[in-house]
Amino acid sequence: MQLSRKALRTIAAPAVAALVAGGCASGSTPGGTTPAAAPTARTAAPSPARPIELESIYEQVIKKVLPSIVQITTGQALGSGIVYDTRGHILTNAHVVGAATQFQVTLATGGRPRRARLVSSYPPGDLAIIQVENAADLTPATFGRSADLKVGQIVLAMGNPLGFSGSVTQGIVSALGRTVTGERHAGGGAATIANAIQTSAPINPGNSGGALVDLSGQVIGIPTLAAVDPNQGTAPGLGFAIPSDTATDIARQIIRYGRVVNSHRAALGVRVGTAVDADGNPIGVAVGSVAPGGGADRAGIRPGDVIVKIDGTPTPTASALAQVLVKRRPGDKARVEVMRPNGTKSTVTVVLSELPAG
Repeated sequence: MQLSRKALRTIAAPAVAALVAGGCASGSTPGGTTPAAAPTARTAAPSPARPIELESIYEQVIKKVLPSIVQITTGQALGSGIVYDTRGHILTNAHVVGAATQFQVTLATGGRPRRARLVSSYPPGDLAIIQVENAADLTPATFGRSADLKVGQIVLAMGNPLGFSGSVTQGIVSALGRTVTGERHAGGGAATIANAIQTSAPINPGNSGGALVDLSGQVIGIPTLAAVDPNQGTAPGLGFAIPSDTATDIARQIIRYGRVVNSHRAALGVRVGTAVDADGNPIGVAVGSVAPGGGADRAGIRPGDVIVKIDGTPTPTASALAQVLVKRRPGDKARVEVMRPNGTKSTVTVVLSELPAG
């Protein structure tokens, strides 16, 4: 799969009613076989066997999890969220809340909207916690360990795509350990997600912040990104979710401290932007400022330098730099190749610091 040919798009939806014309529902049912017909008898091909047991499991999972799914509406957009606890905390994506601090929350199972406020947003990881004022009758979801996932597991995505509350789609875990970067959004820059879960379960605008669940009814991911082909639009069956292990760690920190106190993510200690050549082609990451006393500062990186490689990996854009760093940990050493303002190049060793929450 060539992710480089696709753009990854965050999937909060505009807060408008959607009209869907037509639809397609073609597919095959697993498990059915067609017996050979008798030589002299003309028989109709038998219908594939109905997977009654699997259908029953789907029904049980949906019945268990759907009461924990909410629709979050801001003044400009809508998305999904998951009831995290009985105190009214709702886990969602940072790009769903955007720059808003007040929200309307509606349960996927119906009922009157409830007012909610922002607790804290963590744009670098595209996660946020909001809290409803009225926490009565909320059903917290059960979170599983994403570290235990296997490629090929059946999963369901639950959310509110295009405002259709409580929608459910089905697919499998297509791959694990992806590193993906979404679009820039209000309230923060483009988030880079490490160890993302790739799934074939359809993810559409409005699914952001909802639940990716396994067949035991445990939330194992937060649907966040959909791959988009610039020429053909959304790429079907190519979505990405934040792993539950990451999401619950960030949620616990926000609920306990009111903010993220340990991102577990590495940083150079610089603010950067993409540098381009005379033809507009990206050539590296221009350093705009350097944090005093940080790893880059101690290694001699200065404003005006252009970072072109880290540990031999080219970093032509700020997104490429983020994708390299997200795989490192604070305290790691990285060999950074920089181009100085006078055109000379040098390589320095940087002890990586921790990425701030903001």
